[in-house]
Parts: sequence; C-alpha cells; structure tokens
Amino acid sequence: MPRPSSGSRSPRSAAEARTAPDGPLGAPAYVVPLVVEDFLTWLTAEKGRAANTVGAYRRDLLTYGSWLGSTRSTTVEEASADDVIAFVGYLRSGGRAPASVKRMLVAVRSLYRFRVQEGYADSDPSADVDVPRAPAGLPKALREDQVQQLLDSVVGDDAVARRDRAILEVLYGTGARISELVGLSLADVDLGSQLLRVLGKGAKERVIPVGRYATKALREWLAAGGRPELEPDRWARRGDAEALFLNQRGGRLSRQGAWLVVRKYGDRVGLGHELTPHVLRHSCATHMLDHGADIRAVQELLGHASISTTQVYTRVSGERLRAVYDQAHPRARPR
Repeated sequence: MPRPSSGSRSPRSAAEARTAPDGPLGAPAYVVPLVVEDFLTWLTAEKGRAANTVGAYRRDLLTYGSWLGSTRSTTVEEASADDVIAFVGYLRSGGRAPASVKRMLVAVRSLYRFRVQEGYADSDPSADVDVPRAPAGLPKALREDQVQQLLDSVVGDDAVARRDRAILEVLYGTGARISELVGLSLADVDLGSQLLRVLGKGAKERVIPVGRYATKALREWLAAGGRPELEPDRWARRGDAEALFLNQRGGRLSRQGAWLVVRKYGDRVGLGHELTPHVLRHSCATHMLDHGADIRAVQELLGHASISTTQVYTRVSGERLRAVYDQAHPRARPR
C-alpha cells in the first residue's frame, strides 16, 4: 500500500508522535511527526550514523519544525519551498555561522529526500534550495611549545593528576576524538605493543599506535595509586568496571568530563577558549605533517574516511611554513 503523498500525514503520525521541548521562538511544545522519528531510525539502522550525528540531526529538525509551526503556521510535512527558503533566511538573520546554516539545511534536505524515497511524499520542497557555502576554515593548531606547556602543567602524583596527564598525552599523542577517548575500555589497551583500539565514526574500528610519553602516562594511571584509587566498592553501572578513564565518583568519564579536564589545564597555561579536545587532534595532525609524516598515514591515524578531509592539514602546515619563512629569512619581505 503506497504511503501518503505530500501535504498529508502518515496514518500513524497523527496518533503517534513525540513531544519536543519548547521551540526557539517560545512557541508551545512542538510535536515531532513520526516521519521524523522514522528518518532518525533510518539514519541509525540503515546508514550506520553515530549516535552523536543522529542527535545533531534531531536537534536541527526540532528547530526547523518548531520554527515552521510558530512562524509559518505549517508543518514539516506540509512545508513548501518558500518555507524552506524563509527558514534559511531566519537562520542567517539570527547571526548563525555559515557552517551552522549549512549543517541545518543539510538535515532538512536529507529528511525530505528520505520522505520521497520512502513514499511519504511525491516531491521535495528543498530540492531547489541551494546549500549555503561555508568558508573553508583552517583547523586551529597549537604551537609545539604551547603543547609542551600544557602537558607540563599537570603536576602531582595523585590519581586525578595521573588520569588527567594520561588524557592529555593520549589526545595529543594519538589524535583521537574525545568520544573515542572516553569510549576506551581496559581491553582496548595493549601497552606491551603500544597500541589502542578505538571505535570511530560510523562504528568503524581502528588500531592506532601510542607514543612513549602517552604509554608512560597510561602505565602510571593504571598502576597502584592511579585508576585503582578511583574504583568504587560497588560499580553503579555495568560498563563502568571496564572503562579506561573514570570520574571521581568511580563511573566512566563522560565527554563533558574529559572536555572539562582539557579546559582546566588550558586555563592554567593561559590558552583559555583557544583550547578544546579537537584542537589537540588538529595539533597532532599538523605537527606530524610538519615533521614529514605521509598524509595517508595521518589519514589512517585520524580515522578519516576520505583523504580530502586530511588534506586540509597540508594547508595549515604550508601556511605555518610561509609564516616562519617570512619571519626568519632576511630577504623574504621588504624591510
């Protein structure tokens, strides 16, 4: 039996829906059509998208649906091309970064393509709406001396200091994502071979090398006086006992917790808002290329699906080389 065409609701969507928090304009709570939930389920089950990616799509579509209801008096299912264009204008006028506008429109277009493919609609109102071009921003990277100052700022030999030192060494030493770091379990660590097994985007597993400084920090964290000091008498959750990094309550360290660790030491050395876990990932890649690493080896280390994603770091290294040359060579610039 064919699904309803554009302009009508799925037979289930009127009876089955989920309620979202109030919309961005203070409108009443937005009821999410089941077609959106079906789309999010499809992203997970059929496309293998990571939970964080699906969560981002959910937030963007909640914003879109709530705005349609409060501003255009229409729904996701009944929206026209003019509504989609107006939504893009709303995002731009609200001061959102071009990259954010592009990301949200991609979510909207993906939903409508799914509707057509699955028979929910006959046409796609977003098909002719151009995706805004976001400027290609270069990744931020710390200088090597800044990284050294950051790592040296972890002082002490207590359990928390050992954990924090290991976190920073692993993030910079391997270029791992913050989600990959907190997802590590004890079985994923082979200090004898100096290897880590991480689960990246799309549930793709890869094995990456660990340098001697990160290995030393991990050994100290796992030894008596380190991780054992934070282990509770009774584990609150099933997976906490296997977690590599623990919080001070004895549970698996969360992304937010690891992020705060990075920010704490960034503030300590005066980096402030310049430093995030992703900056350490950028710094790892940039410094490796600066020192002659093969770009495909860096691609493998970072878990990039495409070499084009890694190539942006070659631009960073090239610009850094130009800056050093201009500053150091006596005939680089007119005096």
